[in-house]
Amino acid sequence: MYHNILVPISFDPDRDVSAPLKLAQLLATPEAKITLLHVVEQVPAYAISYMSAEYMAETRKALEAELAALAKPLPNAKSVVIEGHSGRSILDWADANKPDLVIISSHRPGMQDLLLGSTASQVVRHAACAVHVVR
Repeated sequence: MYHNILVPISFDPDRDVSAPLKLAQLLATPEAKITLLHVVEQVPAYAISYMSAEYMAETRKALEAELAALAKPLPNAKSVVIEGHSGRSILDWADANKPDLVIISSHRPGMQDLLLGSTASQVVRHAACAVHVVR
């Protein structure tokens, strides 16, 4: 049983977010903290000029609301939205907040993942705590 669980959430349409949330509930102690974390990738400089500040703010607000709605039914859960590179930002957040378990979803790897590496594989290789990958 774990006391501090990090669950990075990707809002990709092909990923089921319910499986890692159920697993977090199963593996958590009754008083465990569960953090749902979403990383907003930085928009490249060449593209940011085409997006208004209002659009970016509304997008972030919608992500925060959706993540908070996912966290609401979980006991002792909170939601956090940060910016950065997904793999590195998840690892940095984990280093700062010391979870004892990361539950991360993964897709079936394709050729591009074999060459570049996916977020889940980066977290598995570099996390300082247990990592459970859900497919």
